[in-house]
Amino acid sequence: MLSLDWLKERIRKNEYYFSNHGDQERQNENLTIQEIEEALLSGRILEQYKDTGRGISCLIVGFTNGGKPIHLVCGKRSNWVVIITVYLPKPPKFKNPYERGKK
Repeated sequence: MLSLDWLKERIRKNEYYFSNHGDQERQNENLTIQEIEEALLSGRILEQYKDTGRGISCLIVGFTNGGKPIHLVCGKRSNWVVIITVYLPKPPKFKNPYERGKK
């Protein structure tokens, strides 16, 4: 399991990187690196995922300083955070930033 304190400390120390997919999704959503950092530093863990062959990971919801909600799936690689994907939580997949919508 990933700890929120560990994740935030890695972000503060710039010990993180984007997967190719994560960076592409960040760009698709028109999100800046600063917005990603703001969301991670203000965030909380919504879901933890077991190691399915690529390591453990978790879903984080956080907000930019401007109040924009962002979801991030982050994992641990060595002592670094890898940002696996990034997206804006929207219906129908999400009712709000904290609750999944109907499947």
